[in-house]
Amino acid sequence: MAQQQRTQITPTQTSYAKGDLVVFRDVERFWLGKAGHTFVGRVERSWRHADTGKVLYDLTELSGNRARAGIDPDYMRLLPPADAMHDIDTAPLSEPDTGAMTPAAVAWLRQHLAQDSSKLPDPR
Repeated sequence: MAQQQRTQITPTQTSYAKGDLVVFRDVERFWLGKAGHTFVGRVERSWRHADTGKVLYDLTELSGNRARAGIDPDYMRLLPPADAMHDIDTAPLSEPDTGAMTPAAVAWLRQHLAQDSSKLPDPR
């Protein structure tokens, strides 16, 4: 009789630094099918669990500014700055119609125009 093999994907271990923005999952709520199981947080500190030796993280849940302690990094993912800034980085600066830009890109441009228009790139 052939034995069924169980495949498991193991994520690479990632370490996080204070101030990193992460998405994290309350795994118990997730597996119980409860709503509100995924959050965005900011890493406040890391520490090693005395019994298991595993590194855990204390986070601030950004939506409610709530402290969350002992988060397992297996249930955290880094939110890269490049993804958050993509719309601004790819904004069509030569377009005369600001409707072609996302609101975030327009807001960023307006803020910087108000500060110093000499620092903006030449719109060739």
